[in-house]
Amino acid sequence: MHLDLLTFLPDREWAWALLLGVAADVLLGEPRRWHPLVGFGRLASAIDRRFNGGRRWQGVLAWLGLVGALAALYGGARWLLPQAARWMADGAALWFALGARSLQEHVWPVRQALVQGDLASARAAVQRIVTRDCTSLDASEVAAAAVESTLENGNDAVFGSLFWFAVGGGLGALVFRLANTLDAMWGYRTERYLCFGWAAARADDLLNWLPARLTALSYAGLGYTRLALWCWRHQAPRWDSPNAGPVMAAGAGALGLKLGGPARYHGRTETRPVLGAGRLPHSGDVGRALALVASALLMWLVVLTVLHVGLTR
Repeated sequence: MHLDLLTFLPDREWAWALLLGVAADVLLGEPRRWHPLVGFGRLASAIDRRFNGGRRWQGVLAWLGLVGALAALYGGARWLLPQAARWMADGAALWFALGARSLQEHVWPVRQALVQGDLASARAAVQRIVTRDCTSLDASEVAAAAVESTLENGNDAVFGSLFWFAVGGGLGALVFRLANTLDAMWGYRTERYLCFGWAAARADDLLNWLPARLTALSYAGLGYTRLALWCWRHQAPRWDSPNAGPVMAAGAGALGLKLGGPARYHGRTETRPVLGAGRLPHSGDVGRALALVASALLMWLVVLTVLHVGLTR
C-alpha cells in the first residue's frame, strides 16, 4: 500500500474519504445538533473575552493554541483508530469542513422572497448571510448582496476545504475550516480586533491565497471567460481583501453582472470598487450564482479524481 502524492492517505482511502465527505455534505448538510463549529465558536468567544487585551502576541498565542490543540486532538484520535477506519475519520473531517449544502440553504430563501416580491423577507434573509446593513436595500441590491456572498463563500465554504483536503487529508481540511472560522470571528479591523485578530486574518489570507485563485479560475472557466479574466486582472487589485477580490471579480465577470459599490457596515458607508461588468443583478441571478458554485464543485471533483488516479498509478 503506497502513499498518494497529494496527501498522506493511502490512495484508495483518500478516494473513499473524499466521496464520503462530499456525499455527506450534499445529502445531509451540516449537523442540526451538536455541530462541532458551534462548540468551537463558543470556545473562541470565551478565549476572546478572557485573553483579548488588545495585543498582537495575545492573538497569535490564542490562534496557535486553539487551532493547534484541536488539530492535535484530531490527529491523536485518528491515530488511535484501526488503519481500516481512518479514512472514515478523514471523510467526517471533510464533511465538517464543507458547507456546500449550507450555502444553498442560506442563499435560496433570498431568491424565493425576491421572486415572490416580498422585499422585507428578502432583506431579512440576506441579512443572515452578510454583515452589511440590509434594512434599506432595494431588490437589486439584495440580489447583489446574495450573489456576492455566494461567490465569496463558495471559496471559503467549499473550494478552500477541498484544496486543503487534497493537500493534507482530513487534518488539512479541518485546520483550514478552523482558521476560516476564527477569521470570521476575530479578523475585523475594529478597535477590539485590530491587534488581537491580526493572526487570524493573516493566517486565513495565507491559507486561502492559492484556493482563492483556483476558485476564481474555476468561475472564469464556467462563465464568460474572457470578461471574468479581465475583471480579475483589472478590478481585483482594488478590492481590500487579497483573496475575496479575485474570487468576486472573476465570479461577477463570469456571470456578466455588476457587483460591489457602496455598502453600509456598522453604521457607516464604505465606498467599495465596482466588480464585474454588465447589468445589475435580479432575483434569477441568485440562482445562477448558486449554479456556478455547484458546477465548479463538480469540476473540482472530476479534476481531483483525475489527478489522484494519474499520480497513484
